[in-house]
Amino acid sequence: MNLRGRNKISPEFNMSSMTDVVFLLLIFFMIASTLAKQLNTIKVKLPEAEGKSENRNTVAVTITNSKKFYIDSNITPKSNLEDKIISTFSSLNSPSLILRAEEKVPIDEVVFVMNIANKNGIKVVLAVESQ
Repeated sequence: MNLRGRNKISPEFNMSSMTDVVFLLLIFFMIASTLAKQLNTIKVKLPEAEGKSENRNTVAVTITNSKKFYIDSNITPKSNLEDKIISTFSSLNSPSLILRAEEKVPIDEVVFVMNIANKNGIKVVLAVESQ
């Protein structure tokens, strides 16, 4: 009497579905890494520090060594800076400001922007280059 079944189980592993999953993960991480960088058009040399923070609901204020102030990529005179920051943040739910100051910027310029943010209840994040 023959008790063997008709269906034979093959011990081989099909790698095609595994390669599809790995390929999709590769594409996902490539796209996610390009979107994760905040693209700023003003090139400044930032101080170096460890750590990284990022919030998509932010506005960048940049101070250059020549004491020029930019909100995102628009140059703004120092006298109008507070009005522009308030009008920019009026449409955001949880305001957060990224302060990008070059290495040689005097500390009083940085404190000036931080005072504006503090008076208006805006969270300030100091941007640095990662080490």
